[in-house]
Amino acid sequence: MPAHDGYDAVIVGGGHNGLVAAACLARAGRSVLVLERLDHTGGAAVSTRPFAGLDARLSRYSYLVSLLPPKIVRDLELDFRVRARTVSSYTPVERAGRPTGLLVGGGERRTREAFARLTGSDREYTAWQRFYAMTAGVARRVFPTLTEPLPTRGELRRRIDDEEAWRALFEEPLGVAVERYFADDLVRGVVLTDALIGTFADAHDPSLRHNRCFLYHVIGGGTGAWDVPVGGMGALTDALARSARAAGAVIATGREAVRIETDGHAAEVTYRGADGEGVVAARHVLVNASPQELARLTGDTPPAPAEGAQLKVNMLLTRLPALRDTAVDPREAFAGTFHVAEGYGQLATAHAQSAAGELPTAPPSEIYCHSLTDPTILGPDLVERGYQTLTLFGLHTPARLFAGDNDRVREESLKSTLAQLDAHLAEPIESCLATDADGRPCIEAKTPLDLERELRLPGGNIFHRELAWPYAQEGTGRWGVETRHANVLLCGAGAVRGGGVSGVPGHNAAMAVLEGCARPTDRPTAGA
Repeated sequence: MPAHDGYDAVIVGGGHNGLVAAACLARAGRSVLVLERLDHTGGAAVSTRPFAGLDARLSRYSYLVSLLPPKIVRDLELDFRVRARTVSSYTPVERAGRPTGLLVGGGERRTREAFARLTGSDREYTAWQRFYAMTAGVARRVFPTLTEPLPTRGELRRRIDDEEAWRALFEEPLGVAVERYFADDLVRGVVLTDALIGTFADAHDPSLRHNRCFLYHVIGGGTGAWDVPVGGMGALTDALARSARAAGAVIATGREAVRIETDGHAAEVTYRGADGEGVVAARHVLVNASPQELARLTGDTPPAPAEGAQLKVNMLLTRLPALRDTAVDPREAFAGTFHVAEGYGQLATAHAQSAAGELPTAPPSEIYCHSLTDPTILGPDLVERGYQTLTLFGLHTPARLFAGDNDRVREESLKSTLAQLDAHLAEPIESCLATDADGRPCIEAKTPLDLERELRLPGGNIFHRELAWPYAQEGTGRWGVETRHANVLLCGAGAVRGGGVSGVPGHNAAMAVLEGCARPTDRPTAGA
């Protein structure tokens, strides 16, 4: 239960961004209340045991970390660690009638040899080095700005100080640069995939929505590396909740905010729990939810939802499957990102089929094995018996495809996605699946409509809306979290520089509060 009837800040939603905001404000001496509708915190960044009777704690929704600034971890004194993956990616393919593939990782010499074995020369590897040296330069300059006030477009361009990179990432559809740098279809596809995570777009989409997705996928940590959260994603949100509570924040679960009333100076939040409704006053309200939910709470007109476009599959295996490409150890192939049906031409075909309202005949996906890098998510018995997890993220499966019959189309999509994986395995993936205490195979799939229902993601979009450029535009405000109500801020993924597990919107909303007002001396009260 809320401890008081008034707080300096009430935070609606206990996802990771809301918890970051709560911890930042509480450590600055503000009185903070977090209202969370569920019986637990974490939002989409949680670890759960989805398979009955098995001690496997999976990152059920969000699953890798790149955009979380070390500054937040240090400032909040979080007991949280990540581990780097030893392999960046493996992409199987059949060429000249034989199974082969591209393994990126294991050192420069090994990666160069893998490119030469696949393509017959050093050309593609040299281009790969040039391209990612360019994106690394952008990452070093852009990532530090995420926890600063928004730069203008001109300021960010000057900061990047690389006109070729600016044109490739900010002005032209990404496909132009991909085709300019690379000639091999498979290599082109591997590069493009980072632009399509949860984003339904063609390589030459004039809206540049895929450019924005790509940008956020290559700037994390100033390097673009995607790391494994030790203990699963729930380890982060558990650490954030501990930090917030230790600083004095009150976290009230099972309390759903239903209305925000504000005059721009003071606000009241009405919430509902099992024991009825309550009202709490606040100087500031921070909404860790979608822009649509923010509009509903404040009585404003909601924006149109942005369509989600992904299939998320969690699996528990008794063993990793053998590969048709015997030159690669499955423990290496699945340790990084395992690309399936993600050649450049395959991605274009899949997009065209989905845009026409049909499930792709060769659905693209990418997979990785968390437990290879961090076995702590499995109980000791499962580790001893060689069990492993697999996380699969399917591309080009927009919500519209599931609208008619979500259950039926989910099964069709899962079946065809696994068939594409099986094409590169020496044994079907189903033969490696563990069974739960009820004798069911340990596999679960989530469509955009499932995510909309379970997590209240409008349209099933994992970013809450289309990603925005990390610079100021009309109406974005100084920190990218401002709304038309002066004391109501958006601290969820729909804020500018939101999306992914970053904590950036939560941090920036807290900074906007701290920057905009001196510490109050009197606690607001409901009805005041």
